[in-house]
Amino acid sequence: MDTKLLELLVCPVTKGPLEFDRARQELVSRSARLAYPVRDGMPVMLENEARTLTDEELGI
Repeated sequence: MDTKLLELLVCPVTKGPLEFDRARQELVSRSARLAYPVRDGMPVMLENEARTLTDEELGI
């Protein structure tokens, strides 16, 4: 994931920052509790494509 692109992207739900999870190839929005997939190097920023994060994943 290009770091410059990551700086420009925000969560479509909360408009908050995203973190890139390299191991899972996902963009994580902690505030929305969602993880957006990155497929073939392209982020899929659709809420219905996102995975809900568990409390364990958020460190709660």
